[in-house]
Amino acid sequence: MRVIAGKARRLPLKTVPGMDTRPTTDRIKETLFNMLQPELLDSRFLDLFSGSGAIGIEALSRGAAFAVFVEKNPKAVECIKENLRFTHLQEQAEVIRGEVDQCLRKLEGEAPFDLIFMDPPYDKGLERAALEILKTSTLMDEHTLVIVEASKATDFSYLDVLSMKQVKRKEYKTNAHIFVRRK
Repeated sequence: MRVIAGKARRLPLKTVPGMDTRPTTDRIKETLFNMLQPELLDSRFLDLFSGSGAIGIEALSRGAAFAVFVEKNPKAVECIKENLRFTHLQEQAEVIRGEVDQCLRKLEGEAPFDLIFMDPPYDKGLERAALEILKTSTLMDEHTLVIVEASKATDFSYLDVLSMKQVKRKEYKTNAHIFVRRK
C-alpha cells in the first residue's frame, strides 16, 4: 500500500499485520480521489474507522489542509502515527483513539468538516450509527460531503429519515462508495 499522488506520492504505508481490515486498493483509492479532487484543496477531512490512515493521508498528500483520524484499535493508532511521521504530514493531523460514536461526541462543537470518509466493518450498521450522530452535529453542514465505503448490499434507504440524501454511488466488484449530503 502506498500514497498515490501529491506531496507524499509513492511513499509506502504500513498496515497492522494480522488485523481484520480491508485496505482500500490503490485502484479504488485513485478512483475515489479523482472524484473528490475538486473539493479536496484546503479542506478539513475526517477519516472515521481509519485503519492504517491511508485515506486521510492520501487526502493530506493531495491538498487537504487538516485531517482528523478516528480509530479504536491501539495498534492501528500507532500505525497511523508512524505513517504520518514517515510522510511528514503529522503537523496537519490529529489522531484520536476510541469508538467512533464517542469520538464524534467528543469533537462536537468544532467547525464542520468539508469531507468525512468512513470505512466501518461491513454489515454491522456502524455507518448508520455514525450518520445518525452526524445528522444534527456541528461537524457536518449542508456543504459537507460524506463518503461511506460499504458492501454493495448495504441498505441506505433510511437516509431520508436522517434528512440526508445520496448524491452519488460508485460500485466496484464487492463494495461501493456512497456519497451523502444533508438535504
